[in-house]
Amino acid sequence: MIGPRLRRFAAGYRGFTRNARVFIASAFLTSAAFGLFFVNFNLYLAARGFSPAAIGLVAAITGLTLAVAAVPASILANRLGRRLTMLLGVGAVALALLGLLAVDSSAAIFGLAVLYGIGQQLVAIPASPFLTENSTAEQRNEVFALHAATFNFAQVLVGLTAGALVGVLAINAGGVQDQVATFHVLLVAMLALIGGASLLLARLTNDRHSVAAANSLSPAGPTAPEGLGPAYAAPRLRARLSRIGIHVGEIDVFLKIITPGFLISIGAGQVLPFLNLYIVGRFGLDLSATNAVFAVSALGTMIAILIQPVLARRYGKIPSVVMVQAASIPFIIVLGFAPWIWLVIAGMTVRNALMNAANPIFGAFVMERVRPHERATMAASMSISWSVGWAIGGMFYSTVQATLGFDQGYNLNFVTIIVLYSISTALYWLWFGRAERAERTSAAREGRRTSGAAGRPVNPAP
Repeated sequence: MIGPRLRRFAAGYRGFTRNARVFIASAFLTSAAFGLFFVNFNLYLAARGFSPAAIGLVAAITGLTLAVAAVPASILANRLGRRLTMLLGVGAVALALLGLLAVDSSAAIFGLAVLYGIGQQLVAIPASPFLTENSTAEQRNEVFALHAATFNFAQVLVGLTAGALVGVLAINAGGVQDQVATFHVLLVAMLALIGGASLLLARLTNDRHSVAAANSLSPAGPTAPEGLGPAYAAPRLRARLSRIGIHVGEIDVFLKIITPGFLISIGAGQVLPFLNLYIVGRFGLDLSATNAVFAVSALGTMIAILIQPVLARRYGKIPSVVMVQAASIPFIIVLGFAPWIWLVIAGMTVRNALMNAANPIFGAFVMERVRPHERATMAASMSISWSVGWAIGGMFYSTVQATLGFDQGYNLNFVTIIVLYSISTALYWLWFGRAERAERTSAAREGRRTSGAAGRPVNPAP
């Protein structure tokens, strides 16, 4: 019984296009570099003497950078193609990492964090449109899931490797950890990973001509989003935006897609970037143990993401998203308020697994709900809303920490994330889940009716 199910599960991850395979391989390397940066950068800032409020300000500025860079990244993705835009992105990230190796001033670190955010957006914005355009509808859930799982698999490997590396460096230093020097070693590793990713991205088929063809389609043209009827013609503002490479469909659809994610980003932005500081401050873990904790968490997320397409096929994309996001909320309570480190790690692992499992499925859902020439703009819009919410969360974190202190501040942070996640999950169901469930029920009834009609003998005409 288990064997056939496993074979069906594995079959969904076979037969991807060459571009999809090469891109996912490159995503593994960029994800490893981004994961190392995410886990260790705040700890590096703390080692350099940045206060919690200053670290929150860096996070807020980085979030605003991601928001500002999203629209130019979408325009470049439409005009230059997805491949070339991503190559520019890895180049900008490499420059930022080189700068962090070379400079020490606080102002320069702020500027390099901005450059890093710009490069990250140039890599991230074209990713969903590229995967959609290089996959079939039948494989799209699995393609998006494997791409997301790759990020977490990379975090598992680099987290454990970084933890071991930090431990070796600490031993060689006589047990005294110089976190600044250790971060510089990790920067060299990040640069090597980014260099490998750039070589793989260069092997992708140049998609500039296919993207230009998609952009030339009229908003009222023949290519409709999968599962939807034709969109209404763009008014004058949409036409003007289209001329500069910003393509927007129905505003109400855009807002409904963006709003729940915006609420999630506010909640996530005032907790997730600072989980490393939370765990270190509450339980006194060292840098090596902290990297290992995040590696374990990423492993659970990777497994959940790979399984999520099975739920999406059975229950529908949005119902499966609502299911896993609602199930994650009790584990946020465990993460924020459990008294033992092992229970906090378990809560973080399960919460991360359930919340992040929904992201690739919802991403596939969104890319199928907009026209080809709108995909980069939609990806940018989602990124902007996430980045602005992340920045708001970072500023809220700074204010709360400065006002209430560590313990009471984090208590308020966790209560806030629970409330916002609950509201956004309800909105996903109200705006998309009920409609998708009705569509699936209607399609099933139509299938049974057609099947029944095909099996009945045809009466001769009188």
